[in-house]
Amino acid sequence: METYGLNFKKSLGQNFLTDTNILRKIVAAAEVTTADDVIEIGPGIGALTEQLAKKAHRVLALELDERLIPVLAETLAPYPNVQVIRQDVLKANLKKLLTSYFDGQHPVKIVANLPYYITSPIILYLLETGIDFKAIVVMMQKEVAERLGAHPGTKSYGSLTVRVQYQMDVKVPFVVPKTVFVPQPKIDSAIVALTPKVQPWTVLPQNEQLFFKIVRGCFQHRRKNIWNNLQSLLGKKQVNKEKLQQLLSDTGIAPQERAEKLTIPEFIQLTNKMIDYKIIEK
Repeated sequence: METYGLNFKKSLGQNFLTDTNILRKIVAAAEVTTADDVIEIGPGIGALTEQLAKKAHRVLALELDERLIPVLAETLAPYPNVQVIRQDVLKANLKKLLTSYFDGQHPVKIVANLPYYITSPIILYLLETGIDFKAIVVMMQKEVAERLGAHPGTKSYGSLTVRVQYQMDVKVPFVVPKTVFVPQPKIDSAIVALTPKVQPWTVLPQNEQLFFKIVRGCFQHRRKNIWNNLQSLLGKKQVNKEKLQQLLSDTGIAPQERAEKLTIPEFIQLTNKMIDYKIIEK
C-alpha cells in the first residue's frame, strides 16, 4: 500500500490480514487441494490469494477496488494459475464466470476474507446462486459467525441462522484476533466453514421462497410471539384468527412461543400447514 501510495478505504471494509500462519490455517480449513478451483472475494493485496494459489488448481479473485488491481498484478505475478478481475461479487454472474475461467472438471470452493459491512448479503447471495459449491469458507465478524452457527433458544439464533442452516452445515474452525489485521478493526473475527448438508431435511417446504418469507416474518419483532408476528405478516384485517389458532394447535406450536425457540423442521411444518390451510397462497 505504501509503495503504491494508497490508503485503506473504510467504505469498502478494507482490513487486510497478513499473518502467514493464519492465512495458511484458512486454506487448511477449506481443505484446498489441486483438485479444487477457488473463487476469492476481495483479495485485497493478495496475501490469502498467494496461499490459495500454492494449493489450488486455479484461483479466480474478484476485487472491487480498482486501485488494488496493479498491486495484485505485482504480488501475484509468480502464480500463473491466478486470474484477478475487477468485479463486485453482488453484481456478478457467477455461473457465467465459472464457465469462462474454470474448466468445469474441478469442484468449486469459495474462500475469502469478507468485508464486514456486507457479510450477510454476500452469504445469502452465494446460497441463492444455485451453484453447487463444495464449500464456502470465509472470515467474518465473530458475532455474525455465532449467528450462523447458533442453536434454537439462544440469543444469536435468528432468521439468518435458519436460512443458512436450512441449506448448509456450519462449523467455526477458529477465531482470528483483531490484532493480526492492518488496519486493526475493533472486533475479533472468525472463520466459518459452510458445506452442503450431509443429511437433508426429511420434509421440505412446499414453497422455499414462502418458507424464507415466513421465517423472516416470525423474527421480524424478536420480542413478540409467533401469534403476533404471524398476524403482522399476514395482515391483521385479512387473517382468519380461528383458522390460524387451529393451525398452530395442529403443529404443536404454542401461540405465545417466540420464533427463537422453533427448530427448522418446525418452521417447515408451519409453512406447509399454512399452505394446506389456505391461510397463505402457495
